Amino acid sequence: MSPHRPRPRGLTEQAADTAVDQACRMLRLPTIRSQFNDIADVASREQMTYRGFLAELLMAECDDRARRRSERRIKAAAFPREKSLRAFDFDANPHLDPAVIHTLATCEWVKKGQPLCLIGDSGTGKSHLLIALGTEAAMTGFRVRYTLATKLVNELIEASDDKQLNKTIARYGRVDLLCIDELGYMELDRRGAELLFQVLTEREEKNSVAIASNESFGGWTKTFTDPRLCAVI
Repeated sequence: MSPHRPRPRGLTEQAADTAVDQACRMLRLPTIRSQFNDIADVASREQMTYRGFLAELLMAECDDRARRRSERRIKAAAFPREKSLRAFDFDANPHLDPAVIHTLATCEWVKKGQPLCLIGDSGTGKSHLLIALGTEAAMTGFRVRYTLATKLVNELIEASDDKQLNKTIARYGRVDLLCIDELGYMELDRRGAELLFQVLTEREEKNSVAIASNESFGGWTKTFTDPRLCAVI
């Protein structure tokens, strides 16, 4: 009977690094793979416990995954440019209450499926706020889609002509927040208003719509040929 060979205690640092790299590839942990050495060095200097070191690794992976998901949602929203609330000039819009906007940035209204209308003259920052609030919603975890009103109506008309209307409406209906910009800049004909009415009414119950318009509520019945559109919004 051969004598029992003692099992080696641990791995060399090089072997350990190789094992971590291979394991991260197999488990698809790119952040841990890229940051492992740096976090390990910090853990050694600060004399972290094993549990503390493991927590740092896992939190780094989770944080990076959350960031990448946010980036994907923002990209999927198809915003035409990057806008943030930090960059909004409240001094140039003294009639706008910053507290109200920052309350909207919590996205509770999106969670509840409530609508939002941003109404004002050209140059008052409606589009900026629409994109910024839509971005906040995407970062919070909601599916968001941005579109110009005229572009949306044209897309719906083409889909209707191609007998793809239900599919197109369903695609817009699946997002948690539909951001429609520049509503009222051009008068909609009866067909366009009817199709837009369908998009707004055939959303899932808890889906929100946010609209930026230069037309006051009082003028909407003049702008849109279908009065039901005003009632829905």
